[in-house]
Amino acid sequence: MGCCGEPRSKVPPPPPQGNNAGQGAIYPPSYPTNTQPSAHPGLQYPDPSKTPHPPNGYPPNGNGTMHGQMPSVAQMQTLNGHPGLVSPGSPPNDFGPTGYPPGPQGTMGHHGPPQNNFGPMMDPNIQRPTPIHPPQRSTTVSPPLAMGTPGQFTGPGSVTSGLPSTFDDGKLSISVDFGTTMSGIAYGSSRINAGRVQNIIHWPGSFETFRKVPTCLLYDSNGRVLAWGLEAKNAGPMPGTIRCEWFKLFLEPRALRDPTTIDPRLPSLPPGKNAEDLIVDYLSCLYEYAKEQITRETGAVADLNAADVWLTVPAAWDAAGCDLMRDAAIKAGLVQSAHAGDRNWRDRLRIITEPEAAAVHCAHLTDLHKLKPSQNFLICDAGGGTVDLAIYKIIGSLSNLEIAEVCARSGANCGSIFLDLRFRELVRTLLAEHPAHLDPASQAFFMHAFAESDKLAYNGEEDDDNYFHFNCFNVEDPDDPSVGLVNGELAIPGILLRREVFDPVIEEVLNLLEEQIKRAAAPIDALMMVGGFSESHYLFKRVEARFKGRIPVIARPADADTATSRGAAQYGLARRPLVSSVIAGRSYLMKVKLPAEPEDWGKRPAYIRENDAGISICENRIQYLVQKGAILRKGQRIKTKFCKFSATPQDRIFVAVLFTSDVDKTMRYTDEGEIQELCKWSVDLGMLPTFQMHANMPHPNGFYTDFELGLELDSAGE
Repeated sequence: MGCCGEPRSKVPPPPPQGNNAGQGAIYPPSYPTNTQPSAHPGLQYPDPSKTPHPPNGYPPNGNGTMHGQMPSVAQMQTLNGHPGLVSPGSPPNDFGPTGYPPGPQGTMGHHGPPQNNFGPMMDPNIQRPTPIHPPQRSTTVSPPLAMGTPGQFTGPGSVTSGLPSTFDDGKLSISVDFGTTMSGIAYGSSRINAGRVQNIIHWPGSFETFRKVPTCLLYDSNGRVLAWGLEAKNAGPMPGTIRCEWFKLFLEPRALRDPTTIDPRLPSLPPGKNAEDLIVDYLSCLYEYAKEQITRETGAVADLNAADVWLTVPAAWDAAGCDLMRDAAIKAGLVQSAHAGDRNWRDRLRIITEPEAAAVHCAHLTDLHKLKPSQNFLICDAGGGTVDLAIYKIIGSLSNLEIAEVCARSGANCGSIFLDLRFRELVRTLLAEHPAHLDPASQAFFMHAFAESDKLAYNGEEDDDNYFHFNCFNVEDPDDPSVGLVNGELAIPGILLRREVFDPVIEEVLNLLEEQIKRAAAPIDALMMVGGFSESHYLFKRVEARFKGRIPVIARPADADTATSRGAAQYGLARRPLVSSVIAGRSYLMKVKLPAEPEDWGKRPAYIRENDAGISICENRIQYLVQKGAILRKGQRIKTKFCKFSATPQDRIFVAVLFTSDVDKTMRYTDEGEIQELCKWSVDLGMLPTFQMHANMPHPNGFYTDFELGLELDSAGE
């Protein structure tokens, strides 16, 4: 049988009219302080070279065809004018695959805007300092990793395939942990400090050492950057300036799909700028300083322009957020051409999820946490904006460490800044009758005191009978003991803080952990708490109380706040794939046309029409390329065979649309659950020998071209 049920033995039909023209067809299915704050336990991971062909029986490049291969999702862009892509207005082709995807088989298939243009966490007593660059530099280090062996990388576009060559030429690996509240830089090279990963701990604006620096920008009224990091964070109120924080949250998937879902409590963006503009500005400042600092610390041993740069992103981000982050990083100059003819310089930028990077770091602390091969461990990366979870299994020997995902990653916006937001709401409620304490400077004064001292030190129930005192910025307002306003201080009982500020956020974290453990359906041998929020005494105590009977080891590394940046740099230094497989966190699918079946006549008769060959076909059917929960080896390329009808030799462009879905159930039709368009791309079939052969022969009724599309997922946003 041919396309849409047409017998291939018959003469091709007349050129289709209307909706049929040029359409493809289908075959039948055959986050600064000095001390910062589906189960498969027995799964064997085969050699990717031995991965079988799709079950349609077509070998690659078989039957005289070439593969029109689809790019990695991480490489797909939706910007107009990108080479090889189609603008959003371009009409898609209707098409269908002949193979089944991996995994389960379906049937087929701030409370108001900020006032005075300031963010929510400024200290009005502190004026903007002059940048200070101490001449003596020190670093914190992590142990070196074993280098890889040749021949372990696969096709382009994946984290594994994008790794540098396994030949150890001393290339620098730099990680950029861009956080919602704090950001950090780590780096390493086999030629520096015996291959140990080091963190930058000296930053402009302070003589002290900090393992991270605030993710904060200070703009003038014209949108020019006046300060960043500590200098921006510590700047007092100045006319004509705008301070920006927490802008990373604007790239959260729901916010990208629907801007109306952005948390109204977040500070507004400056006029004329979007979230990507702020990220570019911040990364530019951060990385330019980092390069200068690395040069001072290493004596210019390594070529910074040729360094591999690893950028971390939250686990819950989708491909759209990762693509925006990648674009921003390139615009910010994190990677650039190192020499004449360096055409692949963009490939030196790698995206890695935060829990994946943290897992690599924690897995190398086996002596501390007693992790053994074949054991499962859960990473809880609790940061400033998000909490990300992932479960990994240690496979192979510890001397040649490799880990694999046990179930799909998860995450939510329940990081430490949501404690700040709830604290601000509590203060506003308590002082509603005392507006003298609700001006922006006063609120910022309260917020600074909470964030810098009480937030991480709070102990929960044992602090219920204690009072937490916050100095007032305006001391002339009369006392009001009924709300705790006495002698220029606001006294808040610990029990009130627990119930109104801490418990709602921490309960969300605990519920997230419960759901992830259920999803694994396998024993968890260790729970590793990392990220700045993990240093909260109360959070760690609640996690221990909830899970100590089920998880033997619950630990928090001494360097929990930098586990992500260290792990990402370690991944690069290993020069081999440390995470061997990932679990698809969402489905990837396409809309297709298939021969109508009895189920279609009963459920969706309106979708059925007769094609030019008199065959009944059902439109708006779904074909899964990758189903949510599928186990995929890094670098694995999922291939699906397609067929396009061309009325004339000029009809050579095949336009495809890739959709994603977070729906757990298997859908048959496009109206059964929410799907989101991820990207469009085009394939010029005119380069294929089969197309050329048919184009050079008389086909008054048109002709068909068989080809394959390949989908390759990486770990970040997939």
